Amino acid sequence: MVIGAAFGLTGGSIGGGDSLLPTAPAGALDRALDDRAEQAASRGLARASLAPGVRPAPLPRAQAPAASPPPVAQGPPAAPLPPVPEDCEEYSGNRQIGCALLSEFGFGLDQMPALDALWTRESGWNHQAYNSSSGAYGIPQALPGSKMATVGSDWETNPATQIRWGLGYIRDRYGDPDGAWSFFQANGWY
Repeated sequence: MVIGAAFGLTGGSIGGGDSLLPTAPAGALDRALDDRAEQAASRGLARASLAPGVRPAPLPRAQAPAASPPPVAQGPPAAPLPPVPEDCEEYSGNRQIGCALLSEFGFGLDQMPALDALWTRESGWNHQAYNSSSGAYGIPQALPGSKMATVGSDWETNPATQIRWGLGYIRDRYGDPDGAWSFFQANGWY
């Protein structure tokens, strides 16, 4: 690319051997070049001398940032969470265990609707849930499931062990189930 074209200046004919610089006074040309130098630099061109026919030297180009992963397909917006339970008797089975263990991790009953939504989406509260494509296991879908052995050797069969591990993970990583649920809604995983 020649100077005139690189800096958006016209004059002469391209390829005809004529000067590509305009016939404006030298001061005006300098101002025009100065105004456009930053734009040219952003396109990878260096400002060259004002001699006719001199081509600007290309600047080294920065590496493009790595492509970001495609966005996670999101389903319909999540329904509002149900009201906060008065007590854990409103639940049964593994949900009741999860509700009862909230206080062990410093969470109030106000966190149960988010926890319920999160683990319903992850495993349906099934302590034997296994994701064959990722290897995630149990109620919290630990990956790998053997991580839950830090809480108990019965991690494969005991929902309370899985829930304890999952609540500790949530507390340490997201602060509380509300934080984990918000992250899950935005990313499709937690």
